[in-house]
Amino acid sequence: MITSSEQVNSSFDFSSPETKAVQYIQEVKTPAEMKVFINFPYELYAGNPCYLPALKSDVLQNFDERTNPAFEFCKVRYWLAYRAGKVVGRIAGIINYAAIEKWGCKTMRFGWIDFVDDAAVAQALLRTVEQWAVEEKMDAIHGPMGLTNFDPSGLLVQGFNEPATFAVMYNHPYYATHLEQAGYQKEIDWVEYRLKVPAMVPVRLQKLAEIVARRYDLHMLQARSKKQIMPYATKIFELMNSAYADLFGMLPLTPRQIEYSIRKYFAMVKPEYVALVLDASNELVAFGIAMPSLTKAMQKARGKLFPWGILHILRAFKKHDVADLALVAVRKDMQGKGVNALVLQHITAAAIKAGVQYAESNPELELNSKVQSQWSFFESRQHKRRRCYIRYLS
Repeated sequence: MITSSEQVNSSFDFSSPETKAVQYIQEVKTPAEMKVFINFPYELYAGNPCYLPALKSDVLQNFDERTNPAFEFCKVRYWLAYRAGKVVGRIAGIINYAAIEKWGCKTMRFGWIDFVDDAAVAQALLRTVEQWAVEEKMDAIHGPMGLTNFDPSGLLVQGFNEPATFAVMYNHPYYATHLEQAGYQKEIDWVEYRLKVPAMVPVRLQKLAEIVARRYDLHMLQARSKKQIMPYATKIFELMNSAYADLFGMLPLTPRQIEYSIRKYFAMVKPEYVALVLDASNELVAFGIAMPSLTKAMQKARGKLFPWGILHILRAFKKHDVADLALVAVRKDMQGKGVNALVLQHITAAAIKAGVQYAESNPELELNSKVQSQWSFFESRQHKRRRCYIRYLS
Protein backbone atom coordinates (compact mmCIF):
# COMPACT_ATOMS: atom_id res chain seq x y z
CA MET A 1 0.00 0.00 0.00
CA ILE A 2 1.04 3.60 -0.49
CA THR A 3 0.97 5.61 2.69
CA SER A 4 0.42 9.34 2.83
CA SER A 5 4.11 9.82 3.59
CA GLU A 6 5.13 8.29 0.24
CA GLN A 7 2.95 10.51 -1.93
CA VAL A 8 3.88 8.61 -5.08
CA ASN A 9 5.74 11.00 -7.43
CA SER A 10 7.16 13.10 -4.62
CA SER A 11 9.21 10.07 -3.53
CA PHE A 12 9.80 8.67 -7.01
CA ASP A 13 13.19 10.13 -7.98
CA PHE A 14 13.61 9.91 -11.74
CA SER A 15 17.33 10.66 -11.38
CA SER A 16 18.04 7.74 -9.05
CA PRO A 17 20.01 4.73 -10.39
CA GLU A 18 17.01 2.39 -10.33
CA THR A 19 15.00 4.78 -12.53
CA LYS A 20 17.76 5.82 -14.92
CA ALA A 21 15.82 4.11 -17.74
CA VAL A 22 13.31 6.99 -17.63
CA GLN A 23 14.31 10.48 -18.62
CA TYR A 24 10.99 12.20 -18.01
CA ILE A 25 7.19 11.80 -18.06
CA GLN A 26 5.23 14.20 -20.23
CA GLU A 27 1.50 14.76 -20.13
CA VAL A 28 -0.24 14.72 -23.50
CA LYS A 29 -1.63 18.18 -24.21
CA THR A 30 -1.62 18.73 -27.97
CA PRO A 31 -2.99 16.88 -31.02
CA ALA A 32 0.60 16.14 -32.07
CA GLU A 33 1.33 14.56 -28.69
CA MET A 34 -1.90 12.54 -28.89
CA LYS A 35 -0.75 11.22 -32.25
CA VAL A 36 2.47 10.04 -30.60
CA PHE A 37 0.43 8.44 -27.79
CA ILE A 38 -1.73 6.56 -30.31
CA ASN A 39 1.20 5.48 -32.51
CA PHE A 40 3.43 4.05 -29.78
CA PRO A 41 1.97 0.49 -29.59
CA TYR A 42 2.09 0.13 -33.38
CA GLU A 43 5.85 0.67 -33.14
CA LEU A 44 6.26 -1.49 -30.01
CA TYR A 45 4.48 -4.48 -31.59
CA ALA A 46 5.68 -4.11 -35.17
CA GLY A 47 6.00 -7.58 -36.68
CA ASN A 48 4.33 -9.36 -33.74
CA PRO A 49 2.08 -12.09 -35.26
CA CYS A 50 -0.41 -12.00 -32.35
CA TYR A 51 -0.90 -8.23 -32.08
CA LEU A 52 -4.02 -6.76 -33.67
CA PRO A 53 -3.55 -3.06 -34.54
CA ALA A 54 -6.76 -1.11 -34.02
CA LEU A 55 -7.80 1.39 -36.65
CA LYS A 56 -6.13 4.67 -35.69
CA SER A 57 -9.19 6.64 -36.78
CA ASP A 58 -11.34 4.64 -34.32
CA VAL A 59 -8.85 5.17 -31.49
CA LEU A 60 -8.69 8.91 -32.16
CA GLN A 61 -12.48 9.14 -32.22
CA ASN A 62 -12.68 7.25 -28.92
CA PHE A 63 -10.34 9.79 -27.30
CA ASP A 64 -12.24 12.76 -28.73
CA GLU A 65 -14.37 14.52 -26.10
CA ARG A 66 -16.52 15.99 -28.85
CA THR A 67 -17.64 12.64 -30.22
CA ASN A 68 -17.47 10.11 -27.38
CA PRO A 69 -20.38 10.56 -24.93
CA ALA A 70 -18.41 8.73 -22.20
CA PHE A 71 -16.65 12.03 -21.53
CA GLU A 72 -19.91 13.28 -20.03
CA PHE A 73 -19.00 11.28 -16.90
CA CYS A 74 -15.27 10.57 -17.37
CA LYS A 75 -12.18 12.67 -16.82
CA VAL A 76 -9.03 11.44 -18.56
CA ARG A 77 -5.36 12.37 -18.61
CA TYR A 78 -2.66 10.82 -20.79
CA TRP A 79 1.11 10.56 -20.28
CA LEU A 80 4.17 9.48 -22.27
CA ALA A 81 7.49 8.24 -20.87
CA TYR A 82 10.67 9.34 -22.66
CA ARG A 83 14.25 8.11 -22.63
CA ALA A 84 16.97 9.69 -24.76
CA GLY A 85 14.29 11.61 -26.63
CA LYS A 86 12.40 8.46 -27.58
CA VAL A 87 9.00 7.28 -26.32
CA VAL A 88 9.35 4.18 -24.13
CA GLY A 89 5.86 4.00 -22.60
CA ARG A 90 2.38 5.42 -22.32
CA ILE A 91 -0.56 5.35 -19.90
CA ALA A 92 -3.97 6.94 -19.38
CA GLY A 93 -5.56 7.78 -16.04
CA ILE A 94 -9.36 7.71 -15.91
CA ILE A 95 -11.87 8.93 -13.36
CA ASN A 96 -15.21 7.37 -14.22
CA TYR A 97 -17.61 9.24 -11.97
CA ALA A 98 -20.55 7.03 -12.96
CA ALA A 99 -18.64 3.92 -11.83
CA ILE A 100 -17.67 5.58 -8.55
CA GLU A 101 -21.30 6.47 -7.90
CA LYS A 102 -22.68 3.05 -8.83
CA TRP A 103 -20.14 0.88 -7.02
CA GLY A 104 -19.44 3.22 -4.11
CA CYS A 105 -15.68 2.87 -4.48
CA LYS A 106 -13.36 5.81 -5.05
CA THR A 107 -11.20 3.92 -7.52
CA MET A 108 -9.34 5.47 -10.43
CA ARG A 109 -8.71 3.47 -13.58
CA PHE A 110 -5.56 3.17 -15.61
CA GLY A 111 -5.73 2.12 -19.24
CA TRP A 112 -3.97 2.06 -22.59
CA ILE A 113 -0.74 1.14 -20.83
CA ASP A 114 2.19 0.04 -22.97
CA PHE A 115 5.91 0.12 -22.24
CA VAL A 116 9.27 -1.39 -23.14
CA ASP A 117 10.61 -4.25 -21.06
CA ASP A 118 11.87 -2.15 -18.17
CA ALA A 119 10.48 -2.14 -14.64
CA ALA A 120 11.51 1.47 -14.09
CA VAL A 121 9.47 2.65 -17.07
CA ALA A 122 6.39 0.76 -15.89
CA GLN A 123 6.74 2.12 -12.35
CA ALA A 124 7.26 5.68 -13.54
CA LEU A 125 4.05 5.53 -15.57
CA LEU A 126 2.01 3.91 -12.80
CA ARG A 127 3.32 6.26 -10.10
CA THR A 128 2.35 9.24 -12.26
CA VAL A 129 -1.27 8.07 -12.40
CA GLU A 130 -1.18 7.17 -8.71
CA GLN A 131 -0.07 10.68 -7.86
CA TRP A 132 -3.10 12.05 -9.65
CA ALA A 133 -5.27 9.53 -7.82
CA VAL A 134 -3.89 10.73 -4.47
CA GLU A 135 -4.56 14.35 -5.44
CA GLU A 136 -8.14 13.39 -6.31
CA LYS A 137 -8.50 11.61 -2.95
CA MET A 138 -9.01 8.20 -4.51
CA ASP A 139 -8.66 5.05 -2.41
CA ALA A 140 -7.31 2.75 -5.11
CA ILE A 141 -6.33 2.46 -8.75
CA HIS A 142 -7.15 -0.51 -10.98
CA GLY A 143 -6.87 -1.61 -14.56
CA PRO A 144 -6.21 -1.88 -17.36
CA MET A 145 -9.71 -0.61 -18.04
CA GLY A 146 -11.15 1.87 -20.49
CA LEU A 147 -13.69 4.61 -20.28
CA THR A 148 -16.63 2.22 -20.76
CA ASN A 149 -17.56 -1.45 -21.02
CA PHE A 150 -16.90 -1.35 -24.77
CA ASP A 151 -13.23 -0.47 -24.33
CA PRO A 152 -10.77 -3.37 -24.01
CA SER A 153 -10.16 -4.38 -20.39
CA GLY A 154 -7.72 -6.68 -18.66
CA LEU A 155 -4.04 -7.46 -19.02
CA LEU A 156 -3.24 -10.64 -20.91
CA VAL A 157 -1.62 -13.12 -18.48
CA GLN A 158 -2.12 -16.35 -20.45
CA GLY A 159 -2.23 -17.05 -24.19
CA PHE A 160 0.62 -14.92 -25.50
CA ASN A 161 0.95 -17.13 -28.57
CA GLU A 162 -2.72 -16.75 -29.49
CA PRO A 163 -3.77 -14.02 -31.96
CA ALA A 164 -5.79 -11.20 -30.43
CA THR A 165 -9.39 -10.53 -31.40
CA PHE A 166 -11.08 -7.27 -32.38
CA ALA A 167 -12.55 -6.82 -28.87
CA VAL A 168 -9.32 -6.99 -26.86
CA MET A 169 -5.76 -5.70 -26.66
CA TYR A 170 -2.61 -7.77 -26.82
CA ASN A 171 0.38 -7.28 -24.53
CA HIS A 172 3.82 -8.78 -23.92
CA PRO A 173 4.31 -11.31 -21.06
CA TYR A 174 6.56 -8.91 -19.14
CA TYR A 175 3.70 -6.45 -18.49
CA ALA A 176 2.27 -8.57 -15.66
CA THR A 177 5.69 -9.06 -14.07
CA HIS A 178 6.36 -5.32 -13.91
CA LEU A 179 2.87 -4.49 -12.62
CA GLU A 180 3.26 -6.99 -9.81
CA GLN A 181 6.71 -5.63 -8.99
CA ALA A 182 5.07 -2.20 -8.74
CA GLY A 183 2.72 -3.48 -6.03
CA TYR A 184 -0.34 -4.43 -8.07
CA GLN A 185 -2.34 -7.55 -7.28
CA LYS A 186 -5.15 -9.49 -8.92
CA GLU A 187 -8.63 -8.04 -8.57
CA ILE A 188 -10.48 -10.26 -11.05
CA ASP A 189 -9.84 -12.38 -14.16
CA TRP A 190 -11.58 -12.95 -17.45
CA VAL A 191 -11.11 -16.15 -19.47
CA GLU A 192 -11.51 -16.83 -23.18
CA TYR A 193 -12.33 -20.02 -25.08
CA ARG A 194 -11.66 -21.25 -28.59
CA LEU A 195 -14.57 -23.36 -29.83
CA LYS A 196 -14.54 -25.92 -32.63
CA VAL A 197 -17.51 -25.39 -34.92
CA PRO A 198 -19.09 -28.82 -35.54
CA ALA A 199 -20.12 -30.19 -38.92
CA MET A 200 -23.76 -29.93 -37.83
CA VAL A 201 -25.68 -28.35 -34.97
CA PRO A 202 -25.28 -30.67 -31.95
CA VAL A 203 -28.41 -32.79 -31.49
CA ARG A 204 -28.56 -32.01 -27.78
CA LEU A 205 -28.45 -28.27 -28.50
CA GLN A 206 -31.07 -28.54 -31.26
CA LYS A 207 -33.49 -30.48 -29.03
CA LEU A 208 -33.06 -28.11 -26.09
CA ALA A 209 -33.72 -25.09 -28.31
CA GLU A 210 -36.92 -26.69 -29.63
CA ILE A 211 -38.15 -27.58 -26.13
CA VAL A 212 -37.49 -24.07 -24.77
CA ALA A 213 -39.14 -22.41 -27.77
CA ARG A 214 -42.33 -24.49 -27.31
CA ARG A 215 -42.44 -24.14 -23.55
CA TYR A 216 -42.18 -20.34 -23.51
CA ASP A 217 -43.73 -19.59 -26.91
CA LEU A 218 -40.52 -18.10 -28.32
CA HIS A 219 -39.36 -17.66 -31.88
CA MET A 220 -36.37 -16.30 -33.78
CA LEU A 221 -36.42 -13.19 -35.91
CA GLN A 222 -35.35 -14.46 -39.31
CA ALA A 223 -33.56 -11.32 -40.45
CA ARG A 224 -32.05 -11.21 -43.91
CA SER A 225 -30.93 -7.58 -43.86
CA LYS A 226 -29.71 -4.92 -41.44
CA LYS A 227 -32.94 -3.04 -42.11
CA GLN A 228 -34.90 -5.81 -40.37
CA ILE A 229 -32.56 -5.73 -37.36
CA MET A 230 -32.38 -1.97 -36.83
CA PRO A 231 -35.82 -1.64 -35.14
CA TYR A 232 -34.39 -3.80 -32.34
CA ALA A 233 -31.04 -1.99 -32.05
CA THR A 234 -31.96 0.21 -29.09
CA LYS A 235 -33.76 -2.70 -27.37
CA ILE A 236 -30.61 -4.80 -27.68
CA PHE A 237 -28.58 -2.29 -25.67
CA GLU A 238 -31.39 -1.75 -23.16
CA LEU A 239 -31.61 -5.51 -22.57
CA MET A 240 -27.84 -5.62 -22.22
CA ASN A 241 -27.97 -2.84 -19.60
CA SER A 242 -30.37 -4.92 -17.52
CA ALA A 243 -28.81 -8.35 -18.05
CA TYR A 244 -25.23 -7.22 -17.33
CA ALA A 245 -26.08 -4.82 -14.50
CA ASP A 246 -24.51 -6.85 -11.68
CA LEU A 247 -21.34 -7.94 -13.49
CA PHE A 248 -17.95 -6.57 -12.44
CA GLY A 249 -17.39 -2.99 -13.54
CA MET A 250 -20.52 -2.83 -15.68
CA LEU A 251 -22.32 0.47 -16.14
CA PRO A 252 -25.60 1.08 -17.97
CA LEU A 253 -25.14 2.81 -21.30
CA THR A 254 -26.79 6.22 -21.45
CA PRO A 255 -29.20 7.03 -24.30
CA ARG A 256 -26.39 9.00 -26.00
CA GLN A 257 -24.00 6.09 -25.62
CA ILE A 258 -26.57 3.71 -27.10
CA GLU A 259 -27.03 6.00 -30.08
CA TYR A 260 -23.25 6.32 -30.45
CA SER A 261 -22.77 2.54 -30.22
CA ILE A 262 -25.44 1.83 -32.82
CA ARG A 263 -23.75 4.19 -35.26
CA LYS A 264 -20.29 2.79 -34.50
CA TYR A 265 -20.90 -0.96 -34.33
CA PHE A 266 -24.02 -1.79 -36.32
CA ALA A 267 -22.26 -0.94 -39.56
CA MET A 268 -20.32 -4.17 -38.97
CA VAL A 269 -23.38 -6.32 -38.28
CA LYS A 270 -23.72 -9.39 -40.46
CA PRO A 271 -27.48 -10.21 -40.33
CA GLU A 272 -27.08 -14.00 -40.32
CA TYR A 273 -24.83 -13.73 -37.26
CA VAL A 274 -27.43 -11.81 -35.23
CA ALA A 275 -29.75 -14.01 -33.16
CA LEU A 276 -32.85 -12.23 -31.83
CA VAL A 277 -35.21 -14.29 -29.65
CA LEU A 278 -38.73 -12.88 -29.42
CA ASP A 279 -41.75 -13.79 -27.32
CA ALA A 280 -45.36 -14.11 -28.48
CA SER A 281 -45.70 -10.30 -28.36
CA ASN A 282 -42.56 -9.88 -30.45
CA GLU A 283 -40.70 -8.39 -27.48
CA LEU A 284 -36.98 -9.07 -27.27
CA VAL A 285 -36.16 -11.88 -24.84
CA ALA A 286 -32.53 -12.59 -25.72
CA PHE A 287 -29.94 -11.79 -28.32
CA GLY A 288 -26.56 -12.97 -29.54
CA ILE A 289 -24.21 -11.21 -31.92
CA ALA A 290 -21.22 -12.78 -33.65
CA MET A 291 -19.02 -11.36 -36.37
CA PRO A 292 -16.37 -12.57 -38.80
CA SER A 293 -12.90 -12.55 -37.27
CA LEU A 294 -11.07 -9.40 -38.31
CA THR A 295 -7.71 -10.40 -36.84
CA LYS A 296 -5.92 -11.12 -40.12
CA ALA A 297 -7.63 -8.24 -41.92
CA MET A 298 -6.67 -5.72 -39.23
CA GLN A 299 -3.09 -6.97 -39.21
CA LYS A 300 -2.90 -6.39 -42.95
CA ALA A 301 -4.53 -2.96 -42.59
CA ARG A 302 -1.84 -1.90 -40.06
CA GLY A 303 -4.12 0.61 -38.38
CA LYS A 304 -5.25 2.36 -41.54
CA LEU A 305 -8.67 2.06 -43.13
CA PHE A 306 -7.59 3.63 -46.42
CA PRO A 307 -6.56 2.98 -49.06
CA TRP A 308 -6.24 -0.82 -48.60
CA GLY A 309 -7.46 -1.53 -45.07
CA ILE A 310 -11.11 -1.33 -46.04
CA LEU A 311 -10.55 -3.95 -48.76
CA HIS A 312 -9.01 -6.42 -46.30
CA ILE A 313 -11.93 -5.92 -43.91
CA LEU A 314 -14.57 -6.34 -46.63
CA ARG A 315 -12.89 -9.55 -47.78
CA ALA A 316 -12.91 -10.88 -44.22
CA PHE A 317 -16.67 -10.33 -44.03
CA LYS A 318 -17.17 -12.32 -47.21
CA LYS A 319 -14.77 -15.17 -46.49
CA HIS A 320 -13.53 -16.23 -43.06
CA ASP A 321 -12.91 -19.45 -41.16
CA VAL A 322 -13.06 -17.93 -37.65
CA ALA A 323 -15.93 -16.03 -36.02
CA ASP A 324 -15.88 -13.88 -32.88
CA LEU A 325 -18.73 -14.06 -30.37
CA ALA A 326 -19.34 -10.44 -29.44
CA LEU A 327 -22.39 -10.26 -27.16
CA VAL A 328 -24.96 -12.62 -25.66
CA ALA A 329 -27.64 -11.59 -23.19
CA VAL A 330 -30.94 -12.95 -21.86
CA ARG A 331 -33.68 -10.89 -20.25
CA LYS A 332 -33.51 -11.26 -16.46
CA ASP A 333 -36.93 -12.86 -16.05
CA MET A 334 -35.98 -15.52 -18.60
CA GLN A 335 -32.51 -16.36 -17.33
CA GLY A 336 -31.86 -19.92 -16.21
CA LYS A 337 -34.55 -21.32 -18.52
CA GLY A 338 -32.38 -22.48 -21.39
CA VAL A 339 -33.07 -19.53 -23.70
CA ASN A 340 -29.36 -19.35 -24.53
CA ALA A 341 -29.86 -22.56 -26.52
CA LEU A 342 -31.90 -20.72 -29.15
CA VAL A 343 -29.15 -18.13 -29.54
CA LEU A 344 -26.40 -20.74 -29.83
CA GLN A 345 -28.41 -22.90 -32.23
CA HIS A 346 -28.98 -19.93 -34.55
CA ILE A 347 -25.38 -18.68 -34.58
CA THR A 348 -23.95 -22.21 -34.87
CA ALA A 349 -26.12 -22.92 -37.91
CA ALA A 350 -25.02 -19.63 -39.51
CA ALA A 351 -21.34 -20.38 -38.80
CA ILE A 352 -21.63 -23.86 -40.31
CA LYS A 353 -23.27 -22.46 -43.44
CA ALA A 354 -20.47 -19.89 -43.79
CA GLY A 355 -17.78 -22.55 -43.51
CA VAL A 356 -16.45 -21.31 -40.17
CA GLN A 357 -14.08 -23.73 -38.44
CA TYR A 358 -13.56 -22.02 -35.06
CA ALA A 359 -15.17 -19.40 -32.86
CA GLU A 360 -13.60 -17.15 -30.21
CA SER A 361 -15.69 -16.57 -27.10
CA ASN A 362 -13.93 -13.30 -26.14
CA PRO A 363 -13.57 -12.38 -22.43
CA GLU A 364 -16.00 -13.66 -19.82
CA LEU A 365 -15.61 -13.43 -16.06
CA GLU A 366 -13.81 -16.48 -14.68
CA LEU A 367 -16.58 -17.04 -12.11
CA ASN A 368 -19.40 -16.79 -14.67
CA SER A 369 -20.21 -20.51 -14.72
CA LYS A 370 -23.53 -19.92 -16.50
CA VAL A 371 -21.76 -18.56 -19.57
CA GLN A 372 -19.04 -21.20 -19.51
CA SER A 373 -21.59 -24.02 -19.28
CA GLN A 374 -22.75 -23.06 -22.79
CA TRP A 375 -19.49 -24.28 -24.27
CA SER A 376 -20.25 -27.86 -23.14
CA PHE A 377 -22.10 -28.27 -26.44
CA PHE A 378 -18.81 -27.87 -28.31
CA GLU A 379 -15.25 -29.08 -28.36
CA SER A 380 -13.43 -26.20 -26.67
CA ARG A 381 -10.30 -25.10 -24.86
CA GLN A 382 -9.70 -22.24 -22.46
CA HIS A 383 -6.71 -20.57 -24.11
CA LYS A 384 -6.49 -17.01 -22.81
CA ARG A 385 -6.78 -15.23 -19.47
CA ARG A 386 -6.94 -11.51 -18.70
CA ARG A 387 -6.53 -9.81 -15.37
CA CYS A 388 -7.64 -6.58 -13.78
CA TYR A 389 -5.02 -5.44 -11.28
CA ILE A 390 -5.55 -3.18 -8.28
CA ARG A 391 -3.38 -1.22 -5.86
CA TYR A 392 -4.77 0.42 -2.73
CA LEU A 393 -3.42 3.88 -2.12
CA SER A 394 -4.01 4.30 1.61
